[in-house]
Amino acid sequence: MLNLPDSQRLHSLVTATHTPFHPDGSLNLNVVEKQTEFLLSKGVNTVFIGGSTGESHSLTYDERHLLAKCWMAVTKGTAMRVVVHVGANCVADAKALAEQAEDLGAAAIAALAPMYFKPKNVEVLVETMAQIAAAAPDTPFYYYDIPSMTGVNLSVPDFLQQAGKRIPNLAGVKFTNPDLMAYQYCLRADNGAWDVPFGCDEHMLGALAMGAKGAVGSGFNFAAPIYLRLLAAFAQNDFAAAQREQFRGVQIISTLVSYGYMGAAKAVMAMLGVDVGPARLPNTTLTPAQKDRLHGELEAMGFFEWVK
Repeated sequence: MLNLPDSQRLHSLVTATHTPFHPDGSLNLNVVEKQTEFLLSKGVNTVFIGGSTGESHSLTYDERHLLAKCWMAVTKGTAMRVVVHVGANCVADAKALAEQAEDLGAAAIAALAPMYFKPKNVEVLVETMAQIAAAAPDTPFYYYDIPSMTGVNLSVPDFLQQAGKRIPNLAGVKFTNPDLMAYQYCLRADNGAWDVPFGCDEHMLGALAMGAKGAVGSGFNFAAPIYLRLLAAFAQNDFAAAQREQFRGVQIISTLVSYGYMGAAKAVMAMLGVDVGPARLPNTTLTPAQKDRLHGELEAMGFFEWVK
């Protein structure tokens, strides 16, 4: 068990970043510097790269290697911390990515469960995560629980109970799961030793009420000011303001989902001056007409004022 000090935990907002592509779909690492500058200007100082929002399963191993290397080079000397997602269906690939992240000096690593050949029980999940974490023994490790995408819906409290004895560098769980009952057990496991950042933007206020201290989300790419106001309002017990900001986030997400979330979210980034390019299949990219219509809907709801 690795009981991190608060300064190293994933508190406040952690942005799950997009992987930038050229119009032809190839990796466009020149955009990473602009992503970093934009997020720092919005008050975000931690990123989670190469995860679901980063389309990790649509990247080759070599591309993921280059992506981590670029983010670490660009953020060197800045206030930005980098968490590298290393999970993969191939455990050997995940171990190699974990080793690289440690060599580069990443703030932490995370791994979701293999999702084709799935771990059949918590014991197998722990063993899988233990092998990945052991490749970066001096780097904090987070299990990335996202059953909606992996189809692996095993007990996270049970995982912490077993993994705490098996994985020396386990720092906690990126909990992208709306199960707030299980979330409460995770927050209280081992007297609150674990760092459990919440991963569902649309339920963030509920997680804060349960005791969350931090969140990892894709919405923070384009709407960090909304969620920072939500955090501030909650800290001041201004629940009406917190509810207002949370519902703004929900409205944005609902609108983007109606177009295909990944392509729409990337289109919004271009609207804000950070062109991260298209999505990769099987995610879809918006047509010019769809982008125009989306811009109009966002403008009508007040989005561009909300995120100033």
